[in-house]
Amino acid sequence: MANLKSLAKDTAIYGLSSIVARFVNYLLVPIQTAKFNAEGGQYGVITNVYAYTALLIIILTYGMETTFFRFMNKEGEAPEKVYSTTLRMVGATSLVFCAVVIAFRQQIAALMGYGDHPEYVWVLFVTVAIDAFSAILFAYLRCMHKPVKFATLKIVNILLNVTLNILYLIILPALHVNPFGIYDEQLRPDVAWIFYINLFCTVATLLMLYKELRGIGKGFDSGICRRMLSYAWPILVMGLAGQLNQCASQIIFPYLYNGTPQEAGVQLGIYGACIKIAMIMVMITQAFRFAYEPFVFGKSKDSDNRSTYAIAMKYYVIFTLLAFLVVMGYIDALRYIIGRSYWEGLKVVPIVMAAEIMFGVFFNLSFWYKLTDRTIWGAWFSGIGCVTLITIDVLLIPHFGYMACAWAGFAAYGISMLVSYFVGQRYYPISYPIASIMSYVALAVVLFAAISWSNAKLPMPATLALNTLFIIVFAAVIVRRDFPLASLPVVGRYFRKK
Repeated sequence: MANLKSLAKDTAIYGLSSIVARFVNYLLVPIQTAKFNAEGGQYGVITNVYAYTALLIIILTYGMETTFFRFMNKEGEAPEKVYSTTLRMVGATSLVFCAVVIAFRQQIAALMGYGDHPEYVWVLFVTVAIDAFSAILFAYLRCMHKPVKFATLKIVNILLNVTLNILYLIILPALHVNPFGIYDEQLRPDVAWIFYINLFCTVATLLMLYKELRGIGKGFDSGICRRMLSYAWPILVMGLAGQLNQCASQIIFPYLYNGTPQEAGVQLGIYGACIKIAMIMVMITQAFRFAYEPFVFGKSKDSDNRSTYAIAMKYYVIFTLLAFLVVMGYIDALRYIIGRSYWEGLKVVPIVMAAEIMFGVFFNLSFWYKLTDRTIWGAWFSGIGCVTLITIDVLLIPHFGYMACAWAGFAAYGISMLVSYFVGQRYYPISYPIASIMSYVALAVVLFAAISWSNAKLPMPATLALNTLFIIVFAAVIVRRDFPLASLPVVGRYFRKK
């Protein structure tokens, strides 16, 4: 129980920082979707290019985050050497990547369909290379159980990003002054400057990690390097396949959409804006992952580890289902996060959120092959999901547009989750409380149906009131069955006395 409390505390800190950062980052969505109207297609450019960077961060870290945690807690390995070696490996590959991108920026931009704007490509690609190197520094903070510093730096990065976006998209146009301080009566925001701002914030964050950078001076161990690469390459394949499940649709959509490039940009922009609302589930999964990875590897030698993993899975599902119901219950209010011209795509939100829940379950299941050094299985599971997603995209995007993207992700995560569970039970059996978990899923489905009816039939005030009641019902079941108030700190004292 003490271990679970530690996990809960770290998850809460990571989660709070992630919530705050994501909430502040959400300010960019109404600003950008208001300044870049759906019909213009500029937000489609943002969605498309960021999809490439999401894939590149996996390539440039090549599984070293998870591998770093494994080797920092592995008997016979020197932690300081592991850290220094990892920094030098990822730093070297990031530098080479930057050099190649800058040298061939025009050709790369042309291949992506942005030949007239190479700055769209090279600025973000250099940014993602710096992010890849910084990822190891942030992994070190997690490994050393420094969630407060981790959270602070993440929040500062987002605050700086949002502040500069507000300056560029709102204040400077109102003053008719361009980013160089020169008066410009005809100033119109350009998406390229959104990417420049991102680069500036990434560099600033790296500089704030100067203390952690000192670890690079502990030398390079070629033996550790070989062992880590041997462990990491299946994770890289798994990560690529897994990330393709998240971003492949946005990358290939312009090539498959049955319409003009301009129409494709408009539709992709609508999809990209609407899934921002569904990102609350990504935020929860990410917060859990940040705390769970060092927790699992640190606890791998304990005798009760499997029962702890089973309980952790149950609570993950419970609270993600609650988050799902909250978002859907207040979707009439949350839709104002994005511009009105994007509202037609809101129907993808429940599909994408459900897919993210299954991805979180898949992530929880993944530790059986990481702990047993059978990481090749992860590559197979993610690969199966990736093939499923791309197949559905290719077949259905020409006919159903961005709705095909949402259902492709749902199918891909669902299949990966199921295959991982059944194979994992053979090699590393864990007695997950399936019956209890599925009872919560069934209740959530019933309440979601009621919320959907409410959203469709009632005026907004009545909808929000009734949906609040539905959410309270789910929360009451959680408290009664699995989260008794008497177990809570401070407040629990009152209930224990009663």
